[in-house]
Amino acid sequence: MRRAVSYPATVAILLASLRAWAAPALPADPISVVTQLPAASPHWMWVNDFVFPHMSDGQALLVDGDSGKFLGLLSTGFGFTRIVIPQDRSVIYSPESYFSRGTRGDRTDVVTLYDPRTLAVRGEIGIPAKRSSNMPMMANAELTDDDRFLLIYNFNPAQSVTVVDTRTRKFVGEIETAGCALVYPTGPRSFFSVCADGTLLDTRLDDTGKLAKQQRTPRIFDVGKDLVTEKAVRIRDAWLFVSFSGTIYPVTFGAAGVKPGETWSLVSAAERQQSWRPGGLQQLAAHASLGRLYSVMHQGSVDTHKDPGKEVWVYDVARKARVQKIALKNLAGSIQVTRDPKPLLFTIFIDSTTTDVYDAVSGAYQRSIEHIGTTPTIMVNP
Repeated sequence: MRRAVSYPATVAILLASLRAWAAPALPADPISVVTQLPAASPHWMWVNDFVFPHMSDGQALLVDGDSGKFLGLLSTGFGFTRIVIPQDRSVIYSPESYFSRGTRGDRTDVVTLYDPRTLAVRGEIGIPAKRSSNMPMMANAELTDDDRFLLIYNFNPAQSVTVVDTRTRKFVGEIETAGCALVYPTGPRSFFSVCADGTLLDTRLDDTGKLAKQQRTPRIFDVGKDLVTEKAVRIRDAWLFVSFSGTIYPVTFGAAGVKPGETWSLVSAAERQQSWRPGGLQQLAAHASLGRLYSVMHQGSVDTHKDPGKEVWVYDVARKARVQKIALKNLAGSIQVTRDPKPLLFTIFIDSTTTDVYDAVSGAYQRSIEHIGTTPTIMVNP
């Protein structure tokens, strides 16, 4: 006959067992401790996240391509595009927007300055509350070539460019760019914007950041014949634009201004017939010293110019010829290449939180970094 065990006795036995197996108590976490990042690696990458499900919580996430580790995060406000980093890496600039009621109320736009070692806020620069919050793209905010002025594209719906002096850390003024969008630096005191009629607006600044001169170029892009994306990359004195069909339109610049270069194609006639074309959100990347251009490629109709791909094609820009195809582990809509002599290629896709890393020279897959962001958009190499 079985002997019944009382409820209190059962509880006592369980508690005794738990005490026997209990781990030592953990020490209390310290409060207000700031940890510094190590010295920056050329293989670090900032993954910028628009966070579409809750756009008031934009963020930038720092990852290490060598170790595959997540290193840090910045909270960057509503409709976030990307951070901007000067050549000396002494600070991180982040154009940001905030609303007094979270998703509504009075709007405040600022350029937040972050410490690159601690990621703490160093300060803010107030700017007009009209920063464009379009689909993230690199040309929304850029530094002039000497890092003196930060240029921020505005759309409300009038188009203009906000100029911030990074030396005095003050808002300088606003330059109208009616009918012309975004900013593509061409020197220490100049940039151009792309206009709706296929021309470019060449803008020159004086030494205080005020408008010195503006002029339109003749039409460079035939917008009725071959649509061109705004996703250009720069190699030395040329910005390389790509069309939906895969034609590269170089825009060269110098003291005399900006002018079109010789066009060339990413695809052969046979590949064009097979509907190969570039696509994605940040579909081009460049390594200036190697003279290499990287492009996300897929097969699809002309209206698939935003679609991701599972191949990256690599080109020798000087020869205007493809030199390599890189098969990807996962779909990529955005790519970026580090600038060092042994570069890495990073890929992300807005519908995935996985960042993949490849050797940018051999194309060999290196590793994946999981759970980075929510809807990652574009990348910046610090």
